[in-house]
Amino acid sequence: MQLEKTHHPRFHIGESLLPMNLPVFEHLGVMDKVRALGVYKQGADFEADNQRGYNVYAFARALGHSPPHAFQVLRQDFDAMLFSHARSEGVDTREGTEVINIEQLGHRDSRVEVRLDDKSAYQVCARYVLDASGRDAFLSTRMKLKRKNTEHQSAAIFGHFRGAQYRSGQDAGNISIYSFEHGWMWMIPLQGGVMSVGAVCRPDYLKQRNGRSHEFLFDTLKRNAALWARLEHAVLINNEVRIAGNYSYDSRTIGGPGWMLVGDAFAFLDPVFSSGVYLAMSGAEQTAAVVDAALHDPTCEVELQQRLEKRLRRGMRRFAFFIYRFNSPAMQHIFRYPHNIWNVEQGIISMLAGDLFDSRPVWWRLQFFRLIYAWTVLHVPLSWNRERLYRRAQARTSFSGGNTPVDPT
Repeated sequence: MQLEKTHHPRFHIGESLLPMNLPVFEHLGVMDKVRALGVYKQGADFEADNQRGYNVYAFARALGHSPPHAFQVLRQDFDAMLFSHARSEGVDTREGTEVINIEQLGHRDSRVEVRLDDKSAYQVCARYVLDASGRDAFLSTRMKLKRKNTEHQSAAIFGHFRGAQYRSGQDAGNISIYSFEHGWMWMIPLQGGVMSVGAVCRPDYLKQRNGRSHEFLFDTLKRNAALWARLEHAVLINNEVRIAGNYSYDSRTIGGPGWMLVGDAFAFLDPVFSSGVYLAMSGAEQTAAVVDAALHDPTCEVELQQRLEKRLRRGMRRFAFFIYRFNSPAMQHIFRYPHNIWNVEQGIISMLAGDLFDSRPVWWRLQFFRLIYAWTVLHVPLSWNRERLYRRAQARTSFSGGNTPVDPT
């Protein structure tokens, strides 16, 4: 049984998928449906001091066996498609059904209390509970497992635009990443001429908006001239500005007897490398295997849960190395002036594609990248002093907010 608090379609952040999502789509049998919803994405581009003004990290150059492309999707359509597909496969799917309490009477006996839109309530008996409540992190919060990431805190302000300038040719579907002094910005092409545009920034910067979300978003986007040149003639759709805060967190454990946390209900990283949907779907696929095995043989449950948790944390750590340092002067220098020494650039592309769990050639290139990063910090002129200032600014950052609703200013 699948319980959905709201009704599809509903807005959700996380519109840029990774190539490593595609094998999961094939396994689910939804590849054609994703293709129909998505904008073809061949890579990601980052600012550079060259004639084009950006470097393209094309997925076709990845080291491993990841697919050479991905898709950008409107999440409300994508999520609705997955929900409908689950129903067509025989899943008992229920919308407008909010979980308000879970009582575990035994390892294979949970009472899930739900409330409907009309405020009526009933209970569901479950042998196994999977919490896929996203950033609400229902079980993790109730069980006091949720931990705010003190190493990396961020908030986002964003909206959907029409009339933004696309990249030319085969780069038209790229996600574009820009930097500014308080964080980084994205441009994600979506179907119907829509462009998702926003900024992820330090929470202390976002606090300066003082209720002026519409003006603040535009003032922020103007801080990068290259991005604004693509956006200055665009129109903000429905004049809607959205805000999300307290991005990064994890949970102390992924599960226990008869329950597990899935996707963002377990942990969430900064979205700079679009890892959220892939980590959630890949983790969910493996969680299903753990649950199936545990229901057949309860003695293997603890070991399988621990093995999956270790794997997911390993992948998140590899993403996190880049995420925590993305706005640092040294990292910005490397992305502006890439070199493929030891095939490290291709290893970075594999990481951007999501292929960072099982490929040892990729893992070794990521280790080499750490050496290059350390060398850059020490040897690039002014980089060391700028790095110290950057780290001090990060250390001063604190934020305790949660999700903020649409701000139609």
